[in-house]
Amino acid sequence: MKLFEELQWRGLINDISSPEIEDMLNNKSITFYIGTDPTGDSLHIGHYSSFLIAKRLKDAGHHPILLVGGGTGLIGDPKPNTERPMITKEQLDHNYRKLRKQVEDIFGFEVVNNYDWMKDLNFIDYLRDYGKYFNLNYMLAKETVKSRMDIGITYTEFSYMILQALDFLHLFDNKNTVLQVGGQDQWGNITAGIELIRKKTGKEAFGFTMPLITKADGTKFGKSEGKAIWLDKNQTSSYELYQFLVNAEDEKVIDYLKKLTFLDRPTIEALEEKVKTEPFKREAQKVLAKEVVTYLHGEDEYDKALRITNALFKGNIQDLDKNELADAIRGFDTIQVKEGMDIVNCLVESNIASSKREAREFVSGNSIAINGIKVTDVEYNVNKEQCIINNYTIVKKGKRNYYVLELI
Repeated sequence: MKLFEELQWRGLINDISSPEIEDMLNNKSITFYIGTDPTGDSLHIGHYSSFLIAKRLKDAGHHPILLVGGGTGLIGDPKPNTERPMITKEQLDHNYRKLRKQVEDIFGFEVVNNYDWMKDLNFIDYLRDYGKYFNLNYMLAKETVKSRMDIGITYTEFSYMILQALDFLHLFDNKNTVLQVGGQDQWGNITAGIELIRKKTGKEAFGFTMPLITKADGTKFGKSEGKAIWLDKNQTSSYELYQFLVNAEDEKVIDYLKKLTFLDRPTIEALEEKVKTEPFKREAQKVLAKEVVTYLHGEDEYDKALRITNALFKGNIQDLDKNELADAIRGFDTIQVKEGMDIVNCLVESNIASSKREAREFVSGNSIAINGIKVTDVEYNVNKEQCIINNYTIVKKGKRNYYVLELI
């Protein structure tokens, strides 16, 4: 299976600007780029598929460039329903440096910053050299602009399309970059760049987009309980990443395996069959979690995530060291309660039990464990001396329900 066909099988092709792209990817060696604005100081799991596409192309003999938008990040790509908050130059520079290191460490891509060629651009040159090539009706027809017309869009955001097109032109002229790759929501900006190159140089450039990865309900993939799943293990621990992936929906796990791993077709199709015949084993989810955690953070971090998972499942949290406990705690929402409270009131105050009566039933029914030790006495007091790490106590209710209490 050639590269283009593999990308199609994996569901990674959404739009293409020209049929020539198939031959270009299969039989030539080209320079291409993928861009991201440094709105955060780490990539998140939603970026991961896009960057793996770039890695797939690199492994097939193409040269990837990551453009981090230190210039466009000062403007902000229009969101569908609201204007993005402005970020300071200092924060953007910090984010750029962090993203550059992250991408170089994980993927080994060349990284450029569009602030380098935008910072000296004056307004007159911008209008004369670039703005005159953009018809207003053409810009208004783009989906990113149309979606904002009812609630309004500022001129600043409206100009983002031209700035991204300028990026493509700059890389085309200076690095022989003939292809831009992006998510499907970037199609309007990519085609704007292709048009600018054609009008300015008379030459052809190309672009393709990939579908956005979603959950079964159509919402974006990449958040757990409202929190982004970051690729930086200091922001999202390997254990948290493992848990996020191992809990993937049966309906979507094969899609994720295709897009987020390098596993071959026979392996993925065998796992697909197991999802149908033995879904309770969650084998596909476990393989997905192993592949992604290992690729991003290494085998040691994967082993660590597995140790934490097994200890929590079996209730043996005392087997974990302090670093593992810290990662385990980060995987749960923290509930603050006053220290010295008896276990019954503590369970009610933390909403682990709905009433004192229910709390007593939990305790007398042997359903409550504090830091891995069963509590059967309703007079038991929860104190800082019992904390398993810092001021944190882990409460287990039943077989699998965990809560982290911060004693204050």
